[in-house]
Parts: sequence; C-alpha cells; structure tokens
Amino acid sequence: MKTKLIVSALLASSFLGSAALAQGVTLTIESWRNDDLTIWQDKIIPAFEAEHPDIHVIFAPTAPAQYNAALNAKLEGGTAGDLITCRPFDGSLTLYDAGYLADLTDMEGMSNFGDVARSGWTTDDGSATYCMPMASVIHGFIYNKEAFDEVGVEVPATVEEFFAVLDKIKEDGNYIPLAMGTADQWEAATMGYANIGPNYWKGEEGRLGVIAGTMKLTDGGWVEAHRQLARWGAYMGDGYEAQSYPDSQNLFTLGRAAIYPAGSWELSGFNAQADFEMGAFYPPVENAGDDCYISDQVDIAVGLNAASPHPDEAKVFLDWVASSEFANLYANSLPGFFSLSNHDVMMEDPLAQEIVDWRKTCHSSLRPFHQILSRGTPGLATEYWQTSVNVIRGVQTPEEASQQLQDALASWYAPQQ
Repeated sequence: MKTKLIVSALLASSFLGSAALAQGVTLTIESWRNDDLTIWQDKIIPAFEAEHPDIHVIFAPTAPAQYNAALNAKLEGGTAGDLITCRPFDGSLTLYDAGYLADLTDMEGMSNFGDVARSGWTTDDGSATYCMPMASVIHGFIYNKEAFDEVGVEVPATVEEFFAVLDKIKEDGNYIPLAMGTADQWEAATMGYANIGPNYWKGEEGRLGVIAGTMKLTDGGWVEAHRQLARWGAYMGDGYEAQSYPDSQNLFTLGRAAIYPAGSWELSGFNAQADFEMGAFYPPVENAGDDCYISDQVDIAVGLNAASPHPDEAKVFLDWVASSEFANLYANSLPGFFSLSNHDVMMEDPLAQEIVDWRKTCHSSLRPFHQILSRGTPGLATEYWQTSVNVIRGVQTPEEASQQLQDALASWYAPQQ
C-alpha cells in the first residue's frame, strides 16, 4: 500500500511538472504607453507568442503622468514586471545606477543599433547599455495640402521661403498659418526651439559642444534659433497665448490652420481625424544648399528588471525586440514611432515614410537638453519651456532668452563655469 502511494505521488508530481512546463513562463511589461494597449494585445504580443508559445506576455501600462512614481514604488517593493519600458536618458539611467535594470551590453540583439540609437540608454562613459532601443520620434512640420493649393504656396526649402509662405497664408485670411499655442509651454520648446534649432547649432556638433563646455548657449546658432522663433507669434492666430496643445491639434485637424509644427507621434491621430490630404516638410535651412538637420529623438526602449525571476525568457523577448520582424511590426502599428534599428523598414503609411526618409537627406540630432544638461537645478529640459514661450510672446529678446539658459546651466554645471 505504501509503495502504491509513493508511485501515485511521483506520477502526480510528474504530471504537475509537465503541466507547469506546458504552461510556460509569463512575462509582464511595465509601460507608460497606455494608449498602445490594444496594439500590444492584438498585434505585437500575438506575433511573439506565435514563435515562442512557451512564453506568455502581459502588457500592463500605467498612465503616463503616474508611471515614474508607480514604477519606482514597484521596483522598491519587489513587485515590478519582468520588462521595464524605458524613457530616454537620466530617468532610466537612475534606475540602472540603483541596480534595478540589468546590463544588456553583451546581448546579441544590441548589435542591430548604432551609437545614437543606444545613446538614450547608455552610461556616460559608454561602458554599459541597459535598455534595448525601440523607436524615435522626428520633428518637422505637417501641412494641409488643400490649404497650400488654395493659397497657391509650395513647400518652403529656406527660412526666407518659410516666412513668405506664412505671410501669404495670413494675407489670404482663410487659415491660421501656424497651429501652435503657448498655454502648455512645452510645445513652444519641443515643436518650436528644438525643432528648428539643429539647423542653427549644427545638430550634434552644437549639442555635444555645450555638454563638453566648448560652446555656450549665447553663441550664434543658439541665439539665431531664438530669433526665428520670435517671429512665429505673428502667425499663430488671435489668442494663441491661451491656446492649449489639444486646441492646436483640433485647429489643424478641423482644417482651420495650414501648418502644424509637429512631432511624428501625431500621425495616427491626425490620420483618423483629418479629412484632407496632409504632407510634411523638415525645418527649412537658412540658405539654399545648406546641410539640414532634424530632431530625431530617441524615445522608447525596453529593459530587463534585474530582479526578474525569468531573466532568460525576458532576454528572448528582448532579442526579438531587436529583430527585423519587430521593427517592421512596431513602426507600422504605430506610425510616427520610427525604428531605431539598422534594419530596413518599409512604412505602410505614406506620410510616415515621407518623414522617416528625411534621415536620408538630413543629419539626425537629439533634443538639445535631455542628456546630462538637466541633471541639476534648474534643468534645461524644462527651463527652455519658459524661454521659448517668452520669445514668441515678445516679453524676452532672443539674446535675453539665450543668456537665461546659459546662466541657468552655468549655475551648476562645471564645464560651463
């Protein structure tokens, strides 16, 4: 009788073990992109699980404004998911330095990304990369093709042509030339100063020069970008000072504005809401024939929770994120979020393809103040919200705005002292 019980127990144990093996492992992804939930559930995760049926993935996002605090609390409490969606630069670097994110430098998939793609999730000394890059967003201008045809203007190539187009649209009177407000401030900085600025400070040359201390924010290019931005207010419509970000989106998609200073993340929403044909152009250069530069900002990556009980399975997922299959699936599921990998990705959305093709013509650069230059107080990533708004409103000269940024940085950043 005792022998039968032992045999039964062994059989039961074997059955349970086989069942557990058949069920496989479940991985949870932490993210702030709660608007992507259905895309992950309906497209991305099924594609991965079809190839890896023993690994089940759950996408568990938190509202963007709450993500950092919620994630930190989970990591500290040991309840965070296996995979951590990473914002670029210092926020994720802090998590790595605290031991919450694993070093992914030696993963095979990392070879599919260049230095700029990895830069948002690499230590200052370049010794470790701790998140697998996923996508970037590109800045420029989206325009209403029907409005351009009605007014009789063409896509501008130079700054002079840009303002001539704005003047003609304003004179026509049927459209607001530029759909942007200053109520929320960040748009003036992100879609204004950081959008047009790389043409003036020569992209990475200027950005890295400020970080190194060999260039100041009062040098020519940084002031010139403020000078152009100071001219925008005359074309942004009555009451732009109280105009919010959603207001600007609505003005454009309802056909009331001709040009929208844009981030490529707008594409999905604009495609769904606008009933007119749209085009896009990159920031016009000062003189015909000048090299052009675009803000091609690393935006999102995914890392491994160092405390995950399933690191091997999580790395299988991370290597898949580095694959050509994921690059094409993600970029086409979310038009305007462009793959950072070296794989050739063909966009199904023609406007998205038009924008990403700017990489073939222009030099890519990161937003000016998101790496290193916002670690102290005041941090320039938010300080330039105020200066960008001020020059548009005319309450601060371009020279004063540039000096404010330089003084803010020099107050705590040794290379600028």
